[in-house]
Amino acid sequence: MTQNKATQLVIFGGTGDLALRKLQPALYKLQREGFLEDVCAIIALGRAQTSDDTYRDLVKTKMQEFLPAHFWDEQHWQNFAAKLSFVSLDVNSLKDYHRLSDAVQHHSAATTVFYLATHSTLYTSICRNLNSIGVVNAQSRVVLEKPLGHDLASCTEINHEVLQVFPEKNIFRIDHYLGKETVQNLLVLRFGNALFGPLWNSQYIDNIQITVAEDIGVEGRGDFYAKTGALRDMVQNHLLQLLCLVAMEPPANLRADTIRDEKVKVLQALRPITATNVKAKTVRGQYIAGAVKSAPVAAFLDETGFEDSENTETFVALQADVHNWRWEGTPFYLRTGKRLSRRFSEIIVELKKHPFSLFEGDPNDLPNKLVIRLQPEENITLYKVNKKPGLSRQLKLEQVELNLDADLHDELQAHEAYERLLLDVLEGDQTLFMRRDEVEACWAWVDSIISAWQEAGIQPKSYAAGSMGPNAALALPEKTGRSWHE
Repeated sequence: MTQNKATQLVIFGGTGDLALRKLQPALYKLQREGFLEDVCAIIALGRAQTSDDTYRDLVKTKMQEFLPAHFWDEQHWQNFAAKLSFVSLDVNSLKDYHRLSDAVQHHSAATTVFYLATHSTLYTSICRNLNSIGVVNAQSRVVLEKPLGHDLASCTEINHEVLQVFPEKNIFRIDHYLGKETVQNLLVLRFGNALFGPLWNSQYIDNIQITVAEDIGVEGRGDFYAKTGALRDMVQNHLLQLLCLVAMEPPANLRADTIRDEKVKVLQALRPITATNVKAKTVRGQYIAGAVKSAPVAAFLDETGFEDSENTETFVALQADVHNWRWEGTPFYLRTGKRLSRRFSEIIVELKKHPFSLFEGDPNDLPNKLVIRLQPEENITLYKVNKKPGLSRQLKLEQVELNLDADLHDELQAHEAYERLLLDVLEGDQTLFMRRDEVEACWAWVDSIISAWQEAGIQPKSYAAGSMGPNAALALPEKTGRSWHE
């Protein structure tokens, strides 16, 4: 680590799923590799009346459940557990914060990082209370989880309130997709290789597809999801962030604000989707009963804990158009959904076909494609055309895969997104985090789609669980003679 002074990390929502399943295992792995030497304390907060030892036992149990066995080491755990403590706190009760104040002052760290692993509706109250008890100084940082608000108005309000306590340079709006190895490798692929740079525009690229597909349902998030839907939950952050990285202009350097400036320009260039074109540009879906991996699953509306969810989309597909010199005429197809046939995330860059083929009998329907896979495995593959082996006098063609990866599958070198992002927070590097104008630009574009749906009366179309969404979504690119990469 580059820091010379001790840091302490305070995690709101310390007994929640995110903290136990992602944050604590990531911190343990950083400790294991020697990156937490300057972190003197990890203080978890929650409503439960729990002792330090009981909380450590809970973290250890969950960690052994979620971490691969080869990462577990008792001595590393003991070193990690020594930094771990728990403070019972109701985030809306100011008097409870005095216990937090005592814990923070006990360690006297130079820098305190507050990680808000809670619902965004609590961010304002938490920041105000932290400010009231005097534990925030010029070095303090805050991490905000997505989604930041429910729409542009609520996002703007949260940003305004947080900025009353923390300066922008100390606010880390996190999107874990940006911590994935392959997402960062996308920057190297684009800007470190002369092979791809000249081709990365509408003259050579026919279309770009971004898919984030899940085979699970709402998994206990029913009340939240019923009020949110796929567009707000996934498109507003994950998919638009990936779109920005694919579409952005080459930055002048790799400094955080230089990269984020280019991402904002992409968002500003997105053509609005309005009531006049929303039917042609978007598809909403909601899953009905079906089967995923041969197991029967109930319809979205039959799952418990939902209110007013008839109009909630669990799937969305849309065509986004970037109106600038580089991308005019190249459609970006985005789709995401729950209870789909399989879990995967990928970016497809499909190059234009030749105007005609030299090879007899070649239908010229095998385009070059660059496939950037983010999950369940991470890799980059180039699909190119080769001659089929054989002695035939007629050249026959086939599409073959060229793997462009370094070894991303070494278990000892594998790093989760949260490891990288937490390390960046501790080191004060904002490159992989969203700036205020960036997240607000995302909300502005998404809000226009929601308004268009309401104005045009667009309701979710049914799709069977275990499929890849409504038929209308499959037809979205086919209107212009294209198809989804499957």
